[in-house]
Amino acid sequence: MANTTFSGPVRSENGFESITKSATGAISVNASYGATITGGVQSLSGAGAVDLTNLVTELTTGAGAAAVTLADGTTSGQIKIITMVVDGGGTATVTPVTFASGTTLAFDAVADTATLVWNSSIGWILSADRNVTIA
Repeated sequence: MANTTFSGPVRSENGFESITKSATGAISVNASYGATITGGVQSLSGAGAVDLTNLVTELTTGAGAAAVTLADGTTSGQIKIITMVVDGGGTATVTPVTFASGTTLAFDAVADTATLVWNSSIGWILSADRNVTIA
């Protein structure tokens, strides 16, 4: 079906999947839309960049501090969930390029979680958090 634009509703009895096809023909499911919405997961160990292609980023820290960046979103309404899954003793400090709710988010314990929504006029908005330190 390639790239197709529909002018009316599109329905499926068994849900939809957003996929990527590699040069070798391997298919990767990025997101599933059915009874529940399941987005992809990025695993980020130590310093680095939060990606914008997966719904969730799981942080793993080592003994030292980890500087993590978050680029501006791509479209208003984009959702990003960041959570710490392994605490190696260090704090992961996420610095969004444009952050309407502060300057940084610090994750220092397992299950620290932030849910952000991108607004193209004002940047990332913190919509919910669990034990994340906002500065």
